[in-house]
Amino acid sequence: MERVFLAGALLLSGFCAPAMKHTHEFRDPIHTFISVRTDERSVIDSRPFQRLRHVHQLALTYLVYPGTTHKRFEHSLGVMHLASRIFDVVTASDNLYDNNVREIVPDEQTRGYWKSVLRMAALCHDLGHLPFSHAAEEALLPEGYDHEQLTKAIIYSDEMQDIWSKMTPPLRADDIVKLAVGPKRAAPLELSTWETVLAEIIIGDALGADRMDYLLRDAYHAGVEYGTFDYHRLINTLRILPATYQDTDEPALGLEAGGLESSEGLMIARHFMYKQVYLHHIRRVYDIHLKDFLVAWLPDGKFSTDLKKHLNISDVEVLSAIRSAYEDPRSTQHQLARRIQCREHFRRFYEAAPTDNEGGKLQPGKEIAAAAEKRFGSELIRYDYIRPRAVAPIFPVLIFDGTIESSTRRSQILARMPEIGVDIVYCDKSIRPEAIAWRDENKKKILGLG
Repeated sequence: MERVFLAGALLLSGFCAPAMKHTHEFRDPIHTFISVRTDERSVIDSRPFQRLRHVHQLALTYLVYPGTTHKRFEHSLGVMHLASRIFDVVTASDNLYDNNVREIVPDEQTRGYWKSVLRMAALCHDLGHLPFSHAAEEALLPEGYDHEQLTKAIIYSDEMQDIWSKMTPPLRADDIVKLAVGPKRAAPLELSTWETVLAEIIIGDALGADRMDYLLRDAYHAGVEYGTFDYHRLINTLRILPATYQDTDEPALGLEAGGLESSEGLMIARHFMYKQVYLHHIRRVYDIHLKDFLVAWLPDGKFSTDLKKHLNISDVEVLSAIRSAYEDPRSTQHQLARRIQCREHFRRFYEAAPTDNEGGKLQPGKEIAAAAEKRFGSELIRYDYIRPRAVAPIFPVLIFDGTIESSTRRSQILARMPEIGVDIVYCDKSIRPEAIAWRDENKKKILGLG
């Protein structure tokens, strides 16, 4: 009663309760504060997005770099934040230099709609990730299926459709899908040039917000300096440019020449992060052990593509299963779980050198692995291979005189970025001394090196 009387007295005295907040902030170690509107907060509060709190960004990398326990949740917030900044820069009237670009950029009111779509697509671009992200995807989904298809299904789900319809302005799920997964994965939907550029802002292989955030965030949590670059300068110099160096006026995401050094920093950061973190040999073998366990533990050795089952499984359930199998010596997955639980990972005993293919073997490690399996048994040998590739995609660069050149023509650093690959053979630690001796004795013969 006293509370009711007090409330009435405050109203009669002219006191006004504070208005409901329309923006909310998340503290973030990379971007300091990330702001969202109340209607956007409903997406973050949804079950599919909250699941990302329990999906590690870098799988079991924390067993090598202890600080890398961050999740897809905060990464997705960071991608939304950076994508918004990029959108504001590239659509600013002062930054629209070319008539072909002006023609694809819509009016101010329509741009407001597309900025909302962009933010939500950036926020939702990782919703379909399986437990432990990429580490669990390879070979653990039905053939031809990937996490982008699960992302599309979630965006189209009844729960998310209800949220899109209540946003201001209401958003079309088709538009969110186009930007979240890009032209190749959005089929049968077709993207306009404008939509393709917006998708580039999020997931572009060269200058996308996804790449920028994961490099900065992963380096921070790993405790390494390799992933840092001047992303503030890079974003401020991004532009939508016609790729005239390809004999086309089709616009794409590029930058002014003044930001070229920042883009070089991005590519160099990515190169060293791959060499030192993402492709670290122990980190990679834990991916292999995780796959071995999941193949044995999952029904039919595959993750389900059923949306309800997907939303009900995260790293938590997998880690619980690993722990249970480890504690039960009778479990058929006991030894597989033990390798992860007790850090009894396989050891590297062969890594291809540049000269090892001089005998004509394109994948020297594959030859060594096959011979090692015959000698020691397939259960004690694991092979890991990633085809070497360069890490510097091509994008348009606006020169001071108004001409446009390709990034690799303008930058010697980008043109000469070395390839990165993996060609490693591992063995159980119990046989490593013997395996090394066997390798030294048989390597030249196996690889045809004379």
